[in-house]
Amino acid sequence: MAKKGNRVQVILECTEHKESGMPGTSRYITTKNKKNTPDRMELKKYNPILKRYTTHKEIK
Repeated sequence: MAKKGNRVQVILECTEHKESGMPGTSRYITTKNKKNTPDRMELKKYNPILKRYTTHKEIK
């Protein structure tokens, strides 16, 4: 019987891209440990459409 883990898959979406009004989205899929980080993640990731590093927040 497999043990159920604490790691869950989350989607990170660019916050600056939505505000710019440009078409398309910048999203990344990653995993997090829900015990260590119960709140929403926020990371700086590369946005290929804006061609710079921007803040990406976890979406539900």
